[in-house]
Amino acid sequence: MATIKDIARQANVSTTTVSRVLNNYPDVSDKTRKKIIRIIQENNYRPNTVARSLSTSKSNTIGIFFTDHFNTGLHHPFFREVIYGMEKSLGEKGYDIVYFTNRHWGENFSYLDKCQDRHVDGVAMMGVLRNDPNLNKLLASKIPAVFVDIDIIGKNASYVISDNISGAKKAINYLYQLGHRKIGMLAGFSTTKTSQERFLGYQQALKELNLIYNSEWIFDGNYSEEGGYQAMREMLNLKELPTGVFCQSDGMAIGAMRAIEEAGFKVPDDFSLIGFDDIEASRYVRPALTTVAQNKEKMGSSIASLLINMIESPNAGNSPIILPVNLIERDSCKKIK
Repeated sequence: MATIKDIARQANVSTTTVSRVLNNYPDVSDKTRKKIIRIIQENNYRPNTVARSLSTSKSNTIGIFFTDHFNTGLHHPFFREVIYGMEKSLGEKGYDIVYFTNRHWGENFSYLDKCQDRHVDGVAMMGVLRNDPNLNKLLASKIPAVFVDIDIIGKNASYVISDNISGAKKAINYLYQLGHRKIGMLAGFSTTKTSQERFLGYQQALKELNLIYNSEWIFDGNYSEEGGYQAMREMLNLKELPTGVFCQSDGMAIGAMRAIEEAGFKVPDDFSLIGFDDIEASRYVRPALTTVAQNKEKMGSSIASLLINMIESPNAGNSPIILPVNLIERDSCKKIK
């Protein structure tokens, strides 16, 4: 296997010059650069990325943190598509991904220490809590961090989020157009930015449409299918029921659908349901779920581009990215008189 010394000897240049070509430094003539690249290709040479990162302080590696607070991770249908978008964009730019799980996090855990141990150039944060005390050291460091669905911004931190307020308003307006005037909601975790914004959009839409806000029609579904199932069972015990239900996630809507059917009712004949996210399963449940679609692959590519920009152009700014959403009409909502 060829080494950098072999490449330098064949090109009749110093190893420093070869290194500068490998790291794309501009102060090498085009003639010499082309010669070195040709010899590298002929020898099928691959640089030692560990040694390279030690010499350049850059590893071309991005870290991704998951936590178990909201059942996130590679198995989660929403984050799976987000990560696909990240992988695709980062791969095109020559970056690899390191996944940090929380299976072995102890009392002395530190996001910053993990990043430094693995020598990542930047990190994406998914499913973390805004008030996590372990974030302080990371935010005070020089490591770029992009948060998903948490509006944290700093000198080396920014975030990517969907327009949750607009999405919730689209859902309520759609139900209103179908004739629904009694609209309930299954909410996620009240401590999260996404749930707060979707709740705000729900409230704003009701007010703009002169509809009644009934707190008895609001139940917590914890962003899970089981949570949606249990929340809908509780809702069905009310004396006065809504005709339409906005669920802050597709998982909750699918769980609610099961509870409705078990109680002897039907969707959409007795209740219209609308979700949020447009996960793959929402297309295949019966009836197929009407939902507010987030562009999950675009979210992933936006995380990647924001991180790369912060890494490669640290003074260029790190404005957050807010992505538009759109309504997907399927079969779980019905027009009523």
